[in-house]
Order: sequence, then C-alpha cells, then structure tokens
Amino acid sequence: MLSDKQVKHYYQKLMTLKQELQDDIELAQDSAKTVELDQTSTGRVSRGDALQQQAMAKAGLERDQKRFIKVIKALSRISDDDYGWCLRCDEPISEKRLEIMPEAEFCIDCEAKKETQQS
Repeated sequence: MLSDKQVKHYYQKLMTLKQELQDDIELAQDSAKTVELDQTSTGRVSRGDALQQQAMAKAGLERDQKRFIKVIKALSRISDDDYGWCLRCDEPISEKRLEIMPEAEFCIDCEAKKETQQS
C-alpha cells in the first residue's frame, strides 16, 4: 500500500505528464492535418515524405491520446483511493512500475497476460 507521501509524488508525476501530453497532442494535431497538394506549403519535401510524416504524426497523436486517457483514469483512482492497485488481480502495482509508468492500470504479471491474450 502506498503512503500519502508516495501518492502525492505520483499525483505530481501524473499532473506533469498530463500537461506534457496535452501539449504534445496539440502539436501533433497540427502535424496530422491533411497534406496539401500545393507545393508552397510542402516546400522541397516530396508529397510522399509529407504523407509519411503525416501518418507518423497521426500514430503519435493516437498513442498520446490513449495515454492521456489512462492518466485521467489514474488521477481518478487517486481521488477514489484506489491508485496503485491492479485492476485485474487487485494486488499492488510495484513502485518500480509506477515510477516508470504512473498511469499503469495493471501489475506487470497481469499486463503480460493481457498482452498475450491480445496477440
């Protein structure tokens, strides 16, 4: 079980991550806009390169949006005093995992099982 001090630490990490993701999402939304045919807007970059960059921006945007939702859910779990507990097995999520991924919903074992089932 996490102490109040630890929960505050993860709350701050999540709030910082939330802001970073919001900024990244705003930037990515601009990059993911439809590629114009007008050569003046793409400059010397070929349309193929521009389309590839757009696809990468869209993939990054989607990844950031999914992570943003997980951060919001983690902040909600803090409010509900459920933070740090695996949503599948109800065991504590290791502090090492939370330090790397404060929005983690599952312990490492349940995450591995989930990924195995999805593939």
